Amino acid sequence: MKNLVKLVIAASAVASFSASAQQITDIMANKPHSAYVQDGRGVIARDPFGLCWRTGYWTPADAVPGCDAPLVQPPAPVVATPAPAVAPVTPPAPVAPPAPTSEKVTFAADAFFDFDKAVLKPEAKVKLDDMASKLKSINLEVVIAVGHTDSVGSEEYNQKLSIRRAEAVKAYLVSKGIEANRVYTEGKGKKQPVADNKTADGRAKNRRVEIEVVGTRNVK
Repeated sequence: MKNLVKLVIAASAVASFSASAQQITDIMANKPHSAYVQDGRGVIARDPFGLCWRTGYWTPADAVPGCDAPLVQPPAPVVATPAPAVAPVTPPAPVAPPAPTSEKVTFAADAFFDFDKAVLKPEAKVKLDDMASKLKSINLEVVIAVGHTDSVGSEEYNQKLSIRRAEAVKAYLVSKGIEANRVYTEGKGKKQPVADNKTADGRAKNRRVEIEVVGTRNVK
């Protein structure tokens, strides 16, 4: 019984194949230059097993998907490659320049000058030598020398005396290599006492020379 069923199926397939072969002959007569056998609608004809029929004009260049799978492959999908992540570059924080520092030194005028004089004493030059040496180790901006007196004598006289003493300090510092345009002088006379002029000790404290230095330390 099983053999009989197989024979019936085979006979049906042969009949269908014969009909298809007849169709191929008819279509080829109408379209001799087609790479594949097509039906009357222009659609590629297939046999009962779904296979396409090539004509004698077929070449590999004519292969189409579904008919010649090994020859025609769909284009591979294009996969976008993400760009490598780049870490943001953080610029270094700006380094603020050091702020200028100020230092004030006060010397007793009696130690620098004889009474009522504006000529530096030898011991005054020793102190200024030490100061000039220290100034070379900083980025000097300015030196200000201010002369002061006690209350003895007229205001006009003491004003001139305080200026002469400040100028004497400047001249000596310049002779030791300090730039002249960085040294400024000023005289205050007896207008800015720091002690009581009624006593000898107070008057001695008021006779003074104040030297202020502005600059920054050299960083090593």
